Amino acid sequence: MDKLLITGGTTLNGEVRISGAKNAALPILAATLLSETPVSIGNIPHLKDITTTIELLGRMGVQMVLDETMNMEVDTRTINNYQAPYELVKTMRASILVLGPLLARFGEAYVSLPGGCAIGSRPVDIHIDGLIKMGADISVEGGYIHAKAKRLKGCRLVLELITVTGTENLLMAATLASGTTIIENAAKEPEVSDLAYFLNKMGAKISGIGTDVLTIEGVEKLGVDNLHYEIMPDRIETGTYLIAAAITGGKVRLKDTRPDILDAVLAKLVEAGAEITSGENWIELDMHGKKPKAVSVRTAPYPAFPTDMQAQFTAMNTVADGVGIITETIFENRYMHIQEMQRMGADIRLESNTAICTGVAKLTGAPVMATDLRASAGLVLAALAADGDTLVDRIYHIDRGYDHIEEKLSQIGATIRRVPC
Repeated sequence: MDKLLITGGTTLNGEVRISGAKNAALPILAATLLSETPVSIGNIPHLKDITTTIELLGRMGVQMVLDETMNMEVDTRTINNYQAPYELVKTMRASILVLGPLLARFGEAYVSLPGGCAIGSRPVDIHIDGLIKMGADISVEGGYIHAKAKRLKGCRLVLELITVTGTENLLMAATLASGTTIIENAAKEPEVSDLAYFLNKMGAKISGIGTDVLTIEGVEKLGVDNLHYEIMPDRIETGTYLIAAAITGGKVRLKDTRPDILDAVLAKLVEAGAEITSGENWIELDMHGKKPKAVSVRTAPYPAFPTDMQAQFTAMNTVADGVGIITETIFENRYMHIQEMQRMGADIRLESNTAICTGVAKLTGAPVMATDLRASAGLVLAALAADGDTLVDRIYHIDRGYDHIEEKLSQIGATIRRVPC
């Protein structure tokens, strides 16, 4: 198990290319299960979660070819198994996304209850309840969801909570249902929209994309000859590299990204003292050598401030001027990085779901342990601003969501390398 060794104190400057979005690629790969013709997917990020998904689809009999440009050809005509086993699903919550497509196209799915980061309760009840309302016969036994349906039926679904994976699973299932399905209180994240655009390219009939009410007219089958689709850029990776420059007083230009999906994050960075300029597919941040100012954020579903950027802004606040208040409203167990940052000298007081952070002059490098994907990114950012060496353990978390993070940070001047245990 590798670790990251980071020597902090360097001002970061340079250019980074942003990879495809993990949280769009995973549901889109699951959605290929719906297609009766081969599909080409571009801008696939090089991540552990992608590798896990490829293995999961391969176990089902899907034929896949990934080339050196991260373009993947997917052919689901050879599927011979409708099971998602525990040994794969336990490492990645997004594995639950094969449930809806398998059930809708093949009439059966046998999917393990999911795992993933230990950041709080994320029940799959909404997925199951929605499929039952669409006519599925579902039982949960021995840690597995066993679902059957001759053909799902369209209906009105009002989601009890806003859930990204729940919206995506039910959206995919509804594409092949008979009749019309309306999903109310749907998640509006750009990655959900990316999935919907992909499904429409395959022949689905989805309207209301980008709103909290999705209307899906079911079709008999999906699949278009010579279909190619490019995954959207990763907004969380984008935000993380912007903060890497902000926390070190530097300047970075990010290419192959989209500013229009980062409004809440960019507004907070401007509030922190950054100069932001952007074009259609690039963003530049310049701190002009200054320390950031502390900012207060409250996480909420898109288009509000994303929970996946909370740990990174917490890291920035540890060395910012002033006091920043972070309120986490999405996941109840997403402050495990704070104890590790305190080991580095951060002044953070935790009160229920609120973290009150008073910026300090300098953090000090220390051995720290990553507890989940975004917490690990926060620790790397804190290490970049710290005096001395920081050794980040359990970086398998970061490999799930960041494409070659040590290489990209090295490109802009960070002293960081992967070391074996």
